[in-house]
Amino acid sequence: MKTIMKSAAAAAVLAVCMGGAHAEEAMHRLSIQVDQDDPAIMNLALNNAKNVKNHYAAKGESVAVEIVAYGPGLEMFVAERSPVKTRIASMALEDPEITFSACGNTHQALNKKEGRVVALLGEASEVPSGVVRLMELQGDGYAYVRP
Repeated sequence: MKTIMKSAAAAAVLAVCMGGAHAEEAMHRLSIQVDQDDPAIMNLALNNAKNVKNHYAAKGESVAVEIVAYGPGLEMFVAERSPVKTRIASMALEDPEITFSACGNTHQALNKKEGRVVALLGEASEVPSGVVRLMELQGDGYAYVRP
């Protein structure tokens, strides 16, 4: 039993030291909602995510941040017109503890409205429902912010 506990502790320390905090390893968890097609709101959400990540990194603590976009906010992840796609690409490379989730319901509605498949940014993972995803994250102990 002691060997198992030592192995688990060593794995946790190694994961934190390696950088990229995954949700199940993170000491702190934050979900950020984006539901408006407003570049200022999108940039504020990205700023919030980066600031939270930097705050805990400076303290030597891990954090997982997930930005969830749905409704008009899905424009944040639409490849051909996202006003923040360059920032998202950079953050995805530099900050693996920050992830991006796109609402599948909104994406399907957008595809139907435009009569084609609208490409999303490769950095965004599609989830069935943005609102349900936020509920799941809160159930998993994530704090919630809506900029």
